[in-house]
Amino acid sequence: MKRFFVFCIMLCILATTFCVNLGAFSFADTSLDISSKSAILMDFSSGTILYEKDAEKHLPIASMVKMMTILLTFDEIDNGNLTEETMITTSENASGMGGSQVFIDPYVEYSAGDLIKSVIIASANDASVALAEHISGSEEAFVVKMNEKAKLLGMDNTNYTNCTGLPSPEQYSCAKDCAIVLKEVAGHDIYHKYSTIWMDELTHPSGRKTELVNTNRLIRYYEGCDGGKTGSTNEAGCCLSATAKRNNMRLISVIVGAQNSQTRFNECSKLFNYGFANFENKSIINSQTPIFDLPVNKGKQENISIYASEDYNYITKKGDKSEFDITYENPQKINAPTKTGDVIGKVIISKEGNLIKEINLIVKDNIEKMSLKDCFDKVVENW
Repeated sequence: MKRFFVFCIMLCILATTFCVNLGAFSFADTSLDISSKSAILMDFSSGTILYEKDAEKHLPIASMVKMMTILLTFDEIDNGNLTEETMITTSENASGMGGSQVFIDPYVEYSAGDLIKSVIIASANDASVALAEHISGSEEAFVVKMNEKAKLLGMDNTNYTNCTGLPSPEQYSCAKDCAIVLKEVAGHDIYHKYSTIWMDELTHPSGRKTELVNTNRLIRYYEGCDGGKTGSTNEAGCCLSATAKRNNMRLISVIVGAQNSQTRFNECSKLFNYGFANFENKSIINSQTPIFDLPVNKGKQENISIYASEDYNYITKKGDKSEFDITYENPQKINAPTKTGDVIGKVIISKEGNLIKEINLIVKDNIEKMSLKDCFDKVVENW
C-alpha cells in the first residue's frame, strides 16, 4: 500500500512537470472573462494561440461558413480559372436562397467581382451559391471541395454541408478552425479590397440597385480591423471572426455562440485589446535584406547575395528579453550558373535550445557561367 501511495505521488509530480513544460510553449490565457461558448485569439504570422476557450468544441457557426466559400473562390483566381471580370450566369436555385441576400436575378450574368463583393460585405447567400455553382457545377460538388480544403488545412473539427451556413444538423466547425480559414483568406490582397468597405451597392443587370452594408461593425469602430465575417442563427447564436492589424502585428479573433450581436463585437474587441496590449511581433528574419554574400565559382559575376526565402516574425510577450540563436547551413562558394529561387542552404532559428523554424536560403540573381572567352578576357585584364 505504501509503495502504491509513493507511486501515485510520483505520477502527480510528473504530470505537474509535464503541464508546466507544456505551458512554456503556449501563451494561451484562460483568465479573460468571455461569456460566449467558444473563443480564440491567434497571431496571424505564426499561428500562435494567445487565448482560447473551448476552441475545438464542435458548434454551428452560421454564415462564418462563407469564409471557406470565399477561400475556394480565391483559389480559382490564383489558379487562373477565374477573374473578377468573369461573367457568371445565375440559376433559379441560387436566386431563391433566402436569408441574408442581395436579391440576384435568375438566368442573368453578374461579374464574379460583384458576387465576391456581395458575399464579403453583405454575407449574401444567393451570391455564395452562384459562385459555388459556377466553380463546381453544383453546391453539392462545391461542398466536397470545401471539406477537402478543410482537411488540407488541418481543420479537423469541421464538416461542411452547404456553402452558406444556413442551418444543417450535420454542419459544424470550431473557433480554432474558423481562425485557420480566416488566416488563409486574409492573406489575399483581393479580400481586403472588399472587406474594408462599410457601405456600397450592387447594380443588377436590369439597372436595379441593392444597398450593401458590411455586417462586421468592427471595421468601422475598432482601430486596425480590416476584415471579418459575422454569423447569426438561432442554432449558432451570434458569431464573429475578425482580423485587425496594428504596427507589424496582425491578430485573428473568433467568437462563437455569443448571446447577442453586441456581445460578439464586445468580446472580439476584448480579445484584440488583450493581444495588442500584451504581445509584440519581433522581426527575426527579413526576406528583403541580404543575409550575406558568397563568392561565385566560374561565374560572370564574382559574388552573389543570399536571402531568406520568407520573412519570419516571432510573437512574444512584451518585455521578453530572451534572444534567438540563428545559424546557417550553406556552402562556402556558389557554382555558376545560378537562377532566381535556387536553394543553397537554410537558416536555423532556435530559442532556449528548442528549434523554432527552418527557412531556405536562396539566390535572387541569374548568373551565367563564364565562357572560354570570358576566362581569357579575365586573364588578360588581370595581367
